[in-house]
Amino acid sequence: MQMKGPLPEDVLHRWFGYRTYRPGQKEIITHVLEGRDVLAVIATGGGKSLCYQIPALIRDGVGIVISPLIALMKDQVDCLAESGIPAAFLNSTQDVKDKRSIEGSILDGSLKLLYISPERLVQPSFIEFLKSTRISLFAIDEAHCISQWGHEFRPEYRKLSIIRRTFTDVPIIALTATATPSVRSDIISELSLHNPAVFVGSFNRENLIYRIVKKEDGEQQLVQFLKSHQNESGIVYCFSKRQVTDLARVLQKNGFSALPYHADLPKSVRHETQDRFLRDEVRIIVATVAFGMGINKPDVRFVVHYDLPKNLEHYYQETGRAGRDGDPAECLLLYSRGDFRKIEYLIEQMAEGTERQVSLRKLHEMVGYCESRACRRAVLLTYFGESWDRPSCGNCDSCQSGRKTMDGRDVLAVIAACIDELKDDYGVSYIADILSGIADEKIIARGHDTLACFGSGHPHRRGLWVYWIRELISCGYLSRYGSRYPVVRKNPRTKDALAGKIPVRIGEPEFQSALPGESYEGQGSPAENNLYEILRDVRKTIADELDMPPFRIFPNRTLREMAKARPRCPEDLRTIYGVGERRLMQYGQPFLEAINAYSEHEVANG
Repeated sequence: MQMKGPLPEDVLHRWFGYRTYRPGQKEIITHVLEGRDVLAVIATGGGKSLCYQIPALIRDGVGIVISPLIALMKDQVDCLAESGIPAAFLNSTQDVKDKRSIEGSILDGSLKLLYISPERLVQPSFIEFLKSTRISLFAIDEAHCISQWGHEFRPEYRKLSIIRRTFTDVPIIALTATATPSVRSDIISELSLHNPAVFVGSFNRENLIYRIVKKEDGEQQLVQFLKSHQNESGIVYCFSKRQVTDLARVLQKNGFSALPYHADLPKSVRHETQDRFLRDEVRIIVATVAFGMGINKPDVRFVVHYDLPKNLEHYYQETGRAGRDGDPAECLLLYSRGDFRKIEYLIEQMAEGTERQVSLRKLHEMVGYCESRACRRAVLLTYFGESWDRPSCGNCDSCQSGRKTMDGRDVLAVIAACIDELKDDYGVSYIADILSGIADEKIIARGHDTLACFGSGHPHRRGLWVYWIRELISCGYLSRYGSRYPVVRKNPRTKDALAGKIPVRIGEPEFQSALPGESYEGQGSPAENNLYEILRDVRKTIADELDMPPFRIFPNRTLREMAKARPRCPEDLRTIYGVGERRLMQYGQPFLEAINAYSEHEVANG
């Protein structure tokens, strides 16, 4: 056992800014620190990286991380560098001088994490080099690639068995987000893991909304869907590179901020597209499956599959790129039997063998998921070996279709009258406050407590009005515009609905109060929400100055906790989720100044 160095909890807080672990992380980290092999199956966004990063910082030597994509390596190393953690990657893009410098850092013990590809690791010269230094652990990311029963079998991963044969006493941690029970067994066998501890986290992403719609006029269906997600970040997946190019052009012509991404584009263009997406300079990426791995953008609000995915693993992994910040996100799949037949034909052109058989079976499982009337979540979880005993998830099209509906014309009329009387644009929360008769300081200052619509929603509770507004937006009777400050507006369907030209059917709420699924816009008091928006502006200003994505400064959850707790000094700020020592020193002061200024303004204005 090797347990030198600081405690894992100290590393978690000091270097990464977290005070608590996510489910399963502590147990996994403990086993690796004890020198045991581990297989960890953790959903996308579940915190896989910390499971090897923390042990690598504590154990003697350098941690070797095997990763399949250059983009993934670069993103991880950039994030670690921002936290002051000595990390590097070796790949074909570097010159000899850079490689020699990194190798020197390994030999002198100053480097704690090295990211490399499986192809480089198995080179005899590199194996000999590693023998000359102390290694703390081997972490194999995307470990499902080693299994012929998996959805992304890569022959080079099979050669990683050399790790156990050569480094018998170094712990190996294999990690993946998508592995069925048979794939897990294959990973353990192929890597020759020694009596590994196996951790399988929940595959349930409760904040994701799964919907499958019959594809009829795909382009028009997509455009209408995107209109309900104006200025939100999202990914649209297509089957072919040609489809990507054509569809991106269609979206651009319809006024959407969209760019194509596929493997045939120059590397410089792909990197620029990724960076613009991360920085919110472009909202929508239309891509093949080449896009996504290594793109750590937490606020993706939707993922659309314009074409049928080849298997449930791809579908789960790609939808899992939405909502990594924990806020609600929508996953839409446009399904047609024509897409199924196209993919089936291509698979049948493959040579006879295991890969063809597995691919066909997985394609049919994907089709079964699309055509099933069962709960989407239940089908997914069962597929990955997780039990699901609830009769309904309430957050997919199958479950929601069983709900009762109601005539929403009267509700729409009340909301539309409020929007008209307010004249200026306001968000869901503000309109719900007006209808509920909540006289907070902003409403009074603007004189909105004197409007005829103030309190016109009585006797219904505020949470019910929030639900109804969102339901009417979802059904297309109202529209939402903006991402930072989303506002609610009427649209042409509003007028037709109120005139009786079209029916207004919306789902009845299951509870006559605040409902699950209310997103980030109205999670705190009005004062907290105001301060939260101010802190977002501070974050954006810093991010623009440093030319980096805003979420790399602090995640949304950290800003929410700041707005609620209102830390007044560095010692207070240090207790907030996501604020480590490095980020406290680099970014803390502007946020403290904004919080103190807001609090003083409140006092001065009574």
